Amino acid sequence: MDMNKDNANPTILNVSELPTRQGKKKRGSAARKLGVKRPEYLRAPFAAVSWPSDESEGDDRFTVEPIDELEIYDLISTISDPEHPLSLGQLAVVNLPDIHITPKPSLSAGRDTLTQVLVKITPTITHCSLATVIGLGIRVRLEQALPPNYRVDVMIKEGTHSQDDQVNKQLADKERVAAALENATLKGVLEKMLETCV
Repeated sequence: MDMNKDNANPTILNVSELPTRQGKKKRGSAARKLGVKRPEYLRAPFAAVSWPSDESEGDDRFTVEPIDELEIYDLISTISDPEHPLSLGQLAVVNLPDIHITPKPSLSAGRDTLTQVLVKITPTITHCSLATVIGLGIRVRLEQALPPNYRVDVMIKEGTHSQDDQVNKQLADKERVAAALENATLKGVLEKMLETCV
């Protein structure tokens, strides 16, 4: 057992019991068997993603089904914990009831409707030193995967971290987030965390 870990013995949830819209099989295994390449934005989390412009008529791929809380959960639950070889879903760092979308998803919402996604994370221990890194990983994942009209906020669930105010302040500061994403070491940690996303 590694004594350098903040929480050397976390509670682990069974993957088969986690909520998901995806199949209960090992996530991503079908695509690998078929030889389907992962999209560029999933292989390189810092690659630029181009979304269709509003000028492209007849392109309703993004409005057919609204993005809901379960889809957001599916996007972030497979992110690897930076300290353990487990996902954030398995460690209950991200939980479906702690994901909120405003306004509520609907088919009538237009492509230009500004949508707010709030994800509250629960660190495995109250003095987790990697809470900011985990929050940053969730933010990067969602900002890469969601359409441009979505705004992402990630925060520590109240009372689950000894310094939740300070961590929330860091995660909400756009300049700090931008500076952190320019740090090569941190960028490497985030890329490693996002390797397991499907």
